Amino acid sequence: MNSPAAALSRFLSHFRIAIAACWAAGSAAAADPPSATLPGSEALLMEGDIASQLVDGVDRFLDEQLEGSLKHRAQNWRRDPRNAESYRASLEPQRERLRHILGIRDARAPFDGLFFDSTTSRSSLAGETPAVAIHAVRWPAFGDVEGEGLLLEPKSSSLLGLVVAVPDASELPEHLAGLLPSPSGPAWALQLAESGLRVVIPCVVNREDYRENLTHREFLYRSAFELGRHLIGYEVQKILAVIDWSEKSSPALPTGVAGWGDGGMLALYAAACDPRIDAALVSAYFEPREEIWREPIDRNVFSLLQSFGDAELASLVAPSPLVVEAARGPEREWPGGRGAPARLRTPVLEQVAAEFQRARALTAGLTPPPDLRLIRSGEDGSGPPLIPESLTPFFLALAPAGVLAPAPSPLPQHLRGDGFDPAERHARQVRQLDRHNQDLLLRSADVRRDFLSKLDTGSPESFAASVEPYREHFAREIIGTFDLEPLPPHPRSRLLRRNDSWTAHEVVLDLFPHVIAYGILLIPENLKDGERRPVVVCQHGLEGRPLDTIEGDHPAYHDFAARLAERGFVTFAPQNLYLFGDRFRVLQRKANPLGKTLFSIIVPQHRQIVHWLQGLPFVDPDRIAFYGLSYGGKTAMRTPPLIPEYKAVICSADFNEWVWKNASTASPYSYVWTGEYEIFEFDLGSTFNYAEMAALIAPRPFMVERGHFDGVAPDETVAYEFAKVRNLYAARLKLPGRCEIEWFDGPHTIHGEGSYRFLHRHLHWPEPEP
Repeated sequence: MNSPAAALSRFLSHFRIAIAACWAAGSAAAADPPSATLPGSEALLMEGDIASQLVDGVDRFLDEQLEGSLKHRAQNWRRDPRNAESYRASLEPQRERLRHILGIRDARAPFDGLFFDSTTSRSSLAGETPAVAIHAVRWPAFGDVEGEGLLLEPKSSSLLGLVVAVPDASELPEHLAGLLPSPSGPAWALQLAESGLRVVIPCVVNREDYRENLTHREFLYRSAFELGRHLIGYEVQKILAVIDWSEKSSPALPTGVAGWGDGGMLALYAAACDPRIDAALVSAYFEPREEIWREPIDRNVFSLLQSFGDAELASLVAPSPLVVEAARGPEREWPGGRGAPARLRTPVLEQVAAEFQRARALTAGLTPPPDLRLIRSGEDGSGPPLIPESLTPFFLALAPAGVLAPAPSPLPQHLRGDGFDPAERHARQVRQLDRHNQDLLLRSADVRRDFLSKLDTGSPESFAASVEPYREHFAREIIGTFDLEPLPPHPRSRLLRRNDSWTAHEVVLDLFPHVIAYGILLIPENLKDGERRPVVVCQHGLEGRPLDTIEGDHPAYHDFAARLAERGFVTFAPQNLYLFGDRFRVLQRKANPLGKTLFSIIVPQHRQIVHWLQGLPFVDPDRIAFYGLSYGGKTAMRTPPLIPEYKAVICSADFNEWVWKNASTASPYSYVWTGEYEIFEFDLGSTFNYAEMAALIAPRPFMVERGHFDGVAPDETVAYEFAKVRNLYAARLKLPGRCEIEWFDGPHTIHGEGSYRFLHRHLHWPEPEP
């Protein structure tokens, strides 16, 4: 697509030319000038780049929604504080919801003990002190995925408890065990082991580059997110697998989780998910999450803020003790590129304290009162992490009769020496998680088939009734719906262009506070008084503008909105959100924690547009179609399912095996490798691929326009996915004439032959004479 700056320059140039052409003395248009505004609209007076103002307005709207998310969370909670048992039971729905959005869905593998990681040439013993032996270990977690790291085993015969000590993504297990200098603290995991606790330290996936400007964590997050899983959930599963094992020990040991940075995040999520965990220590992670969109995208949890901030997570940990430490955190920035831009910073003490007070308020009235502690390291909460003042109450929560040992000195020698490469261990962990994602991808079609098994295809009428619950699921759980009444549209319009075939008007409609819909309406010149015409809504693609669909013969669009107007259709070309690069991609980042997406705005924009179009005196309200290319084709698969007023739909240059395109790490076509980090949608793999989205359009006429040389996907994956749609229409609903695909010898472009015939046929408008 052309750059935004070039598109803007072209737009302004065309606007000036159009005004001159329409109103200059002696011009053909001046002899019979059309009205400057459309029926029922006021004059459009907005100046500057309206598309930029549209994106800015959505940005402000989402900021307000993020800020307001806090007051809406309480409606999802019903706490019973009478005693610990009733409290935990009352919160099980929230705990189950948390496990769902973290993707904790795969059964964990039972095991009787950790496996020592040794070979004929190397012992598992990685180091030791007089009190502790340090072994390299691994353990089954879920599927074929293993946890791997270090076991710190006290040499004393009486164990006081077990702790999973979780590193930050910048740390190795060896850092926490004192085998390497640690960025988070003086071998604090070894200190706990020397105090009599068995300690397991799992390897955590790091944020170094897997490929240029794409970190290991984001690489794994992308596929998992599309498949209804999450890297956070995977790593929590590894922690919980250790808890499963510990629970089998005799006698059963008290269990705790602790960590710094990402380790603190994983400790908090694990303790919130599993009430078997008896104590948690969270360092340099606890704060409000309304700006989670600024953090690394591998922390993006879809719909998190609908029910959970860190305070709500802390309330799930209660009544078990929780120590929150305000301390220096990992600090780093990622500029973006192939991956998403992000930053990590030390939590601000005032914000930590405010979130902690919310946690206290949420657990008020619980009997007995929960042991929640906020420990400040340094005057401003940016001192060294995991200080004795934090470790001591955590340790005593597990071992009330114990004594926390002093910081270990001297540190143990690393006995594995030059034969040990931590990069190999890390690579194994990444490969296992990638293989698990790819296995889920292979099985996802069967999961979706089961998901849609309640569709009744006995007749179009029974199908229409049975599809409604799925439409509601798509709207609520996949696209995301703002429960807001739209504003009155307050249409504003102004003349943009007139020629011998059509007149063009710019149109702006109100939608939500700060949010508008904007586009260009083309009215055929041969419209007769009192006549009502069919409408085609013509949607541009990535970084596009409405004018791109009207003039300039853009190689992707070929002026298809204008060509259709010349054929007698009224056309409307909306401005969609997906332009200005990171500016629009950040909108997806802001929307996701709210359980929303870009299409949470785009769908109501189109709904407002359609309802306005239906009220125009020259529009037939029952003959409106949607035709979109590329990102407009993505819009074709997501918007008409929720807008029944679209009576026919064309997806051009986008339809394919969408889940495969997003989740495959073997295919060069995959979005896993691109900079379009906003493209991933949570849990499509288990619910709606393009065939299932098309089922939400059925039994309305549906068409795919596909060029053989379109780089979106190979022909075979397009054909594979379309075959399922054809089967639904032709074999089960017995409506073969309502579903078709046109293959043509061309690239990523509007072809405008079979698709035009499709529109004429299904909108009941005669084709022009040859």
